[in-house]
Order: sequence, then C-alpha cells, then structure tokens
Amino acid sequence: MERKRQRLVISLSALCLAVAVMSGALLPPRASAAGGVGRKRRWAGFDYYVLALQWPGTVCRQTSHCCSSNGCCRSHPLKFFTIHGLWPQYSYGGWPSCCRPTTFDGNKISRLKTILEEYWPSLYCGSFSTCFGGKRPFWVHEWETHGTCGYPEIQDEYDYFSTALYLYSKYNVTKALKKAHIYPRGGRKYLVGHIVSAIEFSFGAMPSIVCKNGSVQELRLCFHKDYQPRDCLVEGENSVRRNHCPRYVTLPSYKPHAFGSSTEGISNQVNVEHQSYQ
Repeated sequence: MERKRQRLVISLSALCLAVAVMSGALLPPRASAAGGVGRKRRWAGFDYYVLALQWPGTVCRQTSHCCSSNGCCRSHPLKFFTIHGLWPQYSYGGWPSCCRPTTFDGNKISRLKTILEEYWPSLYCGSFSTCFGGKRPFWVHEWETHGTCGYPEIQDEYDYFSTALYLYSKYNVTKALKKAHIYPRGGRKYLVGHIVSAIEFSFGAMPSIVCKNGSVQELRLCFHKDYQPRDCLVEGENSVRRNHCPRYVTLPSYKPHAFGSSTEGISNQVNVEHQSYQ
C-alpha cells in the first residue's frame, strides 16, 4: 500500500520558515536488513532518523579566522539552532554511511539554496572529506555520507534537504526552548533535565544532547521512518543520551569575527558526527 510522499517547497520570511507541502507518491518504508553487527556499514536499510542540530554559540566561539562560507562570520550572530544533518540510524546502535556512489547534483536543490544558507550553514571554513575521495562543501559531505543511505524514503538530493528542512521547521527547537524560558543569555546555566523535558513536552519524545566545555553543542531529535517523533534511545538503553554534559549547561552567545582564511574546526565538525548517533 502506497503512502503519500511529501514534496516540499520552502520559502524564507523575515524570522521564520513557511513550509508548503506538495502532494506526491510516498512509498511505504521498507524493512531494514539485520545482517552484521559492526558500528558502521554500507546500506542495508535503516530504522529511524536523527535530525542533528547545532548551537552556533558553542561552535562559533572556537572560530579564530573567517571565510565567506562560514556561518559564524555573518555580520549578525546566529541566535537559533542550525541544521547539522539528517542521519539514518539502526535501532541497535549503529548507522549506515556512504551507501552508494553519487555525483552531487546541485541543480536539484537550487530552489532551496537561500533557505539552506540561512538555516543549514557550515560553521567552519574549508572543505570536508567525501565518501569516495576528494573534498567538497558541507552539504555535499552530508548528502554523500548520510543522504545516500535514506533510500527508498529519500531518493535524491531534493528529498534529503527538503525533508530535513520540513522537520526542522515543524519541530522548532529554538521556539520550544523559549516557551520554557530557556534563552541564550550570556553565561546563564540551565539544568540539562529542564532542556530535555521542554523538548519532550513540546514534541512528545526525548532528544539527545551533546555538550562541549559545559555548553550545549548539539541537540538531536529522532524520528520514525514515517517522520513522527520517537525517543532518542538505542535498544537496550533506558535513559536519554547526554554526551559530555554536566548537570548544568549554557547556551552561549558569540561575536562574529572578521573574514580571514582558515580550515580550523573541520576536524571538530567530523568528530562531533562520530559522537553517539552519527
């Protein structure tokens, strides 16, 4: 039985996203294959998604040099969570990666470019390693590493990026935290449990949090293959993942830097992908 597939056209307003859903054919999810127990392996189906969001204040505080492609270097600081990636996962605690050779087709996301630059910027200078050799921009890295593993639910670049933008807009983490009076104010500290509870109250599912030096670096939402929220728990676990998080954490602000040239921070971006759910 076929389900309707959402094809999304997304436009940018002054302060928020507007998502218009276009009808199409949504194929039913296929059961994921169970073979193998390695931490990483090539595509064999998958069980759920992780939408990984970055807190720019934590990442951009590490920026010492700037370039035009670095979102940390905009004239006005980013004060909302930005997208890191949409990552297919296995329920037992692994993930597929680099699932099929592909040549990135930027034309397929040309309609999304403006909004991607706003809400899915790279927060580093330089290029990123790709699955099959060479270095390419951030979006290419995310598509090759993760997007190619979402088949058949995600079949091309447009599906991948528009789906992530749709989930990001519908499940607005920045807005949910503000409703709970959690704001990016200086060095103000918040209970990690308060942050988790605020997201669970808003979306009906527990997130996963990654911290660095006492600050929230990433907040990750998890979704079933039908794009409904689910707890970010791996089979056999009984608590939300709070990687490197103390009891109290901050959501720091930052001051944009002047343009320069640097590849600093690329290794940090890659490393955070390998913490917990890549």
